[in-house]
Amino acid sequence: MTNEADDTGSNGAADDERGLTYAETGVDIDASEDATAALLEAFGSGMKTEYAGLLDIGDRYLALATDGVGTKLLVAEAIQDFSTIGIDCIAMNVNDLVAAGVEPVAFVDYLAIDEPDDDLTAQIGQGLAAGLEEANLTLLGGETAVMPDVITGFDLAGTCAGLALKDEILDEEAAVGDVLVGVPSNGIHSNGLTLAREAVTREYDYADTFPLDPEVSIGEELLRPTRLYTYLLDPIRRHEVRAAAHITGGGWTNLLRMGDRKYVIDNPLPAQPIFEFVQEQGSVSDEEMHRTFNMGTGFVVALAEDDANAFVEETDGEIIGHVEAGNSVEIRGLSLE
Repeated sequence: MTNEADDTGSNGAADDERGLTYAETGVDIDASEDATAALLEAFGSGMKTEYAGLLDIGDRYLALATDGVGTKLLVAEAIQDFSTIGIDCIAMNVNDLVAAGVEPVAFVDYLAIDEPDDDLTAQIGQGLAAGLEEANLTLLGGETAVMPDVITGFDLAGTCAGLALKDEILDEEAAVGDVLVGVPSNGIHSNGLTLAREAVTREYDYADTFPLDPEVSIGEELLRPTRLYTYLLDPIRRHEVRAAAHITGGGWTNLLRMGDRKYVIDNPLPAQPIFEFVQEQGSVSDEEMHRTFNMGTGFVVALAEDDANAFVEETDGEIIGHVEAGNSVEIRGLSLE
């Protein structure tokens, strides 16, 4: 996939028998969703949105979201730079709350590690502090668990709490005729790293210069921290956004979480060069790229046409498409269901 918005790419998996898929590298999105559904069915669940669980506390909801950084941690470990993964941990949680229309207010982290490491924890704390400041969050506490018999290396996750008045929760149902506004990502963010790592390390090391940007190494490019979209919350409320999608695991199929509609993306934002590099190195098909990665867009909102231009003027978003009747995502010549 090139970084031109209107280019559909030419490195499909059918062109090369080595073509990678996310499932073949060990992450099957469909199987993961089935497992999660089975877990919820086992004990039931309360009120929830597509991105957060809700607890009715009177005139408002307390919302909770939990997530981790994933195998991006292995890139950080490979180049011994842990200074930004704390931002990723916070972003993956707060962005989900924003997609539900919830204001994030507090955070707790969980670090599991095989042995104490002062330098590692100090760098992680540096990223957490930066993320907390940008998102205007309070850190209520955290846990560091030393478990050499359970874990090799370390894992980082967190939970974010948020509050919203009951009429502030997004409907999560886009309407036919709505306009879609996309907000740029900052690269790969924290999803699809298992596929990306497998692709780029076929012929390169993380320390090698990134061929499409000589100012950074491949590892540094992969570690660009996930963007925080908390700044979108006020314009989301002012302009009566109907539904929103955080483009994370599952790539562009996340738009289907805004309801059974046809999402026509006829003016997509450019994909950053890292996506072109991953696709070429892994011979990954266009469809697999769009089902796995954000491809340059980290957040999408659906709102009435009359409000779309004002939303764009107040943010760094751009109008990328519209909503029709149906049940698919149409983007760059692909039809995702």
